[in-house]
Amino acid sequence: MSLLEVKDLRTSFFTDAGEVRAVNGVSFNLDHGKVLGIVGESGSGKSVTAYSIMQILASTGKIVGGSIKLDGQELVGAGEQVMKTVRGNKVSIIFQDPMTSLNPVYTIGHQLMEAITLHTNRNKQQAKERAIEMLRLVNINEPEKRMKQYPFEFSGGMRQRIMIAMALACEPDILIADEPTTALDVTIQAQILELMKSLQDELGMAIIMITHDLGVVAQMCDEVIVMYAGSICEQGTADEIFYNPRHEYTKGLMRSIPSTATAGKKLQPITGTPIDLLNMPKGCPFAPRCDAAMKICLRERCERMVINEEHQAACWMNVKLGVEDGSIVLDEKGGDAE
Repeated sequence: MSLLEVKDLRTSFFTDAGEVRAVNGVSFNLDHGKVLGIVGESGSGKSVTAYSIMQILASTGKIVGGSIKLDGQELVGAGEQVMKTVRGNKVSIIFQDPMTSLNPVYTIGHQLMEAITLHTNRNKQQAKERAIEMLRLVNINEPEKRMKQYPFEFSGGMRQRIMIAMALACEPDILIADEPTTALDVTIQAQILELMKSLQDELGMAIIMITHDLGVVAQMCDEVIVMYAGSICEQGTADEIFYNPRHEYTKGLMRSIPSTATAGKKLQPITGTPIDLLNMPKGCPFAPRCDAAMKICLRERCERMVINEEHQAACWMNVKLGVEDGSIVLDEKGGDAE
């Protein structure tokens, strides 16, 4: 049994303008000790998926369908008392911006100890010892002295290390890292990723890495989910996604990455703008921005197809290629006869 099983998750935000289907039918499993990457541009539903698992949505947000099972325990509809035992203890999250995630009027020690006493049975002295231990674990020097300092006395990279220490203080089974390197320069990014990888190896936890940076995915992840407009358009191992992308959106993301192979050449950005989630089209949500779009892409959404045992993609181009090479035979009505 997988550590985390998400099935047909649907999360909406109810606004004055209408229902925004931010997450629309997302399904995936996460095993012990694995790193899952969730990739996509802003507004694709990556963070909302994570917040749905933690059930820390805004007041207008609601899980309207699907299932989230942690170690076999159903979390959807479980209630706030159950979620209080899950957050911190079993699932922790590192938020996007370390600059604003820490309270500026409390010391680092106070905030670390508060998290520990809230989610464990440790007393104040034990919480202090644990906080110092965690600061040392994330390579912050002079932790006893640092406990008395305020967030403004730390650099961005140091604050991110403190956020990691806070997330890991209660030894969770799953760490959700929501864009953990966005606000940091490239040198500090590399240090933070190396730290997370070493801590994962040491503690044996599973990680959900939410990012738009495919370089981070290549360095960290075992499996990758590519999201667009609240849905999964492609899913597979990191090797399959990078070396055999089978959705036009994923291919567009790959073309927009600078590399030594594209040195001296212009990058190819994905044209157009993200889809309006209030007015979802009947067909593939990426079709209006897709250079390879066919008529069927505009009128009907493709279901996820099995490319191989480690790879699935929801793109009509795979059907087209299958028909051309004879691996897919269409019936008289145009459907898949196999």
